Amino acid sequence: MSDGTFLRYVALGDSQTEGVGDGDDSVGLRGWADRLAELLARDEPDVLYANLAVRGRLAGQVRAEQLAPALALRPDLATVVAGVNDLLRPGFDAEATAGHLEAMFAALTGQGARVATLTFPDVGRLIPAARPLASRVRHLNDLIREAAYRHGVTVAEAAQHPVVTDPRMWSVDRLHASALGHERIAAAVAHALDLPGSDDSWSRPLPPPPLPPLTGLRAVGAEVRWAGAFLGPWLGRRLRGRSSGDGRRAKRPELSPVGTATPGRSLPVEEGRR
Repeated sequence: MSDGTFLRYVALGDSQTEGVGDGDDSVGLRGWADRLAELLARDEPDVLYANLAVRGRLAGQVRAEQLAPALALRPDLATVVAGVNDLLRPGFDAEATAGHLEAMFAALTGQGARVATLTFPDVGRLIPAARPLASRVRHLNDLIREAAYRHGVTVAEAAQHPVVTDPRMWSVDRLHASALGHERIAAAVAHALDLPGSDDSWSRPLPPPPLPPLTGLRAVGAEVRWAGAFLGPWLGRRLRGRSSGDGRRAKRPELSPVGTATPGRSLPVEEGRR
């Protein structure tokens, strides 16, 4: 809305927007989009919120599955964050990925919504094995910025601040933000949107950690344990053509007051009501 008040917020995306890493499927997920909705509701109690994100989705799948439902909800604010699942694939096509994002930017802004998105941190700073992906991340971020500029989309520049790759901002799988990370992402988007009470404190470094980082054999052992717990299962799903989001649907497919159905679960299809 022109005065900066948002009454209908719809979030599109993958696992980060769904909230993976902030809570779990037994107690429910919160996540940065939920936290952003709570910030909106702090100043406008009548705000309605829907979250269409589903874990594991590629940018093209977000466009194919979530854009039409989002448009039908007629949001005045939408967030579109996708592309990390794409850049982790061997056949990553940055232009195609950015093209899907731009199509969503165009459709949502064309309907009158204010749209916000994020740039992505260098995953190689968190996962040493992913260091060769740094150029992919930079290229995709550049394309996101260019597409956002063409459509008047707000960009929260998460990629440009060292705190974003502080390990404490990430869950143990190093692919999803921790509760603290989700909190900071929500604050980053709120600041980019210039919401009342927002500022740049989200970008400031965390206090020094109480313990020094692991080195030598202990560091190698930690990497081996991480690979066994997270990298191995991820590779197994890729080899079987499976996704962590198979059989799941959005946790908040309809607009509802922020305080209802929160935190929510991205439900297996058989559990949810259509």
